[in-house]
Amino acid sequence: MKSKFLTSALFPASLMVASCGASTNVETAPIAAGEPVELEDGSPFIAGALLDLDEGWGIAVEPGTGNLLITQKAGSAKYFDPRAGVAKDVSGLPEVAYGGQGGLGDVEFAPDYETSGTVYLSWAKPDEGASTRAAAGMGTFSCDEEACAISDFQQIWQQSVPIESFGHFSHRIAFSPDGTHLFISSGDRMQQTPAQDLSNNLGTVVRLNLDGTPADGNPFAEKGGASAEIWSYGQRNMLGLDFDAGGQLWALEHGPRGGDELNMVEPGNNYGWPTRSYGENYNGDPIEDHSADDGFVKPAIYWNPVIAPGGMVFYSADMFADWDGQLLVANLGSQSIVRIATDASDGSATEEARYAFPRRLRDIAVADDGALWVVEDGGEGRLLRLIPAGE
Repeated sequence: MKSKFLTSALFPASLMVASCGASTNVETAPIAAGEPVELEDGSPFIAGALLDLDEGWGIAVEPGTGNLLITQKAGSAKYFDPRAGVAKDVSGLPEVAYGGQGGLGDVEFAPDYETSGTVYLSWAKPDEGASTRAAAGMGTFSCDEEACAISDFQQIWQQSVPIESFGHFSHRIAFSPDGTHLFISSGDRMQQTPAQDLSNNLGTVVRLNLDGTPADGNPFAEKGGASAEIWSYGQRNMLGLDFDAGGQLWALEHGPRGGDELNMVEPGNNYGWPTRSYGENYNGDPIEDHSADDGFVKPAIYWNPVIAPGGMVFYSADMFADWDGQLLVANLGSQSIVRIATDASDGSATEEARYAFPRRLRDIAVADDGALWVVEDGGEGRLLRLIPAGE
């Protein structure tokens, strides 16, 4: 049986102590290099694997400690102290609809986490019969010497329509820079046309208060119901959602066969799915490309062939100083990290570089010291730590 965390040769015995959030006594200890991961010649990274994961999906860096909370798709989660080399199981998680693209999804610490202890999770929720919905909830996170738990967990949001599908949940979570609003990407569930129908919240980005209620000032608030949540629409399957340093929201979505795209997300915008796309349907039927006068907002950049994106993060740190303010995307199909320069003044973007990896990548986060944490996809994935080559 494979060990669930890599320790014996990687972490000194003196560091093998239990971690418990901010109470850890090894916060200033160095992080071990981990098991070396071979990358292509000329890669800007040195990569080490520190933890084995079973279908890792989302990763969040705990404020105040730099420890990690990592979700696993089948419905479990790990709390990992990278300095001590200790991984703890997390209880109190919601029941998930596991299968296809469904399962436990994103995780984020609340803007006021250091005082409230609140964490947010998203997941694929079982509904009546074979139906499912994307959902999100919140609870209080705590640890003891042996394990961690989320207590008083409550669902605060769900997709307005149950669908018999295990695809396109999206359910990425982001908080506004001022910490007052919760944004969630809501996929089209492989249904396509609901993304152009404002009576439901499929194929949208929603903007909520931190308790999950619709936020004041949303562009379709006067319509009521699910429409009151909607910030933008006409979107397909958004697995990347983050704010840039200037406070602008961006979303990264899977296209059909071709046409993955990055969009600058603004209130009321319609991004055209499924009426317009730079890809085509899986059965080969064409989808009309965007045109200058089609009435839809055009992507900042699109890819054909696809990159098949996972999570993304805007980089803001000193370790990779030349990348400050740029977008880093962890990719599934292309097994790469793509580095993108964005320009919020005109909603444009340019791919600056692409770095190959040996496995599919699901999510990415910036460590407190500026290193990168990357979650590999699949049943034998790993948590990778990336530092600059030459260090």
